[in-house]
Amino acid sequence: MIPTLSGRIQTRVFLLATVGVLWTLVFTPLLPTGAPLGASYGATFSVLLLVTVLGVLWEFVYHGLQQFRWEKDWPTFFTLVTGIPEGLLVWFLLAGGATWVDSMPGPAFVLLFSTTWLLVFLVANGPMRVPFVHWRNQGGKLV
Repeated sequence: MIPTLSGRIQTRVFLLATVGVLWTLVFTPLLPTGAPLGASYGATFSVLLLVTVLGVLWEFVYHGLQQFRWEKDWPTFFTLVTGIPEGLLVWFLLAGGATWVDSMPGPAFVLLFSTTWLLVFLVANGPMRVPFVHWRNQGGKLV
């Protein structure tokens, strides 16, 4: 399967809205934020929302870069590694003055982002293929 641009965007938003939200709900109380739980949830869900919005924009960048490849797609390893620049950009934006996420220290952000990214990656490359059989044959489109 070669995912289409719209298929990658749909898959990203779907997985972050399901797997990402569930993981954030479970994982937030375990994060070393040092803030009250309500503030921690506000910060972690703000990060998740920012990752989702910026991720859609990243897909356009990735799509442009993929046009230089013969297969017009990333190897699976590249898909995993793209989390590094995405995480750095989100952290840069947060550290650059996002006062609405004051209760998100660096270690908590790294733990939240890396575990969420890895979990979403694993679900997309494994269990996602079982209930969404048509997903693979329609370029990653869910709708």
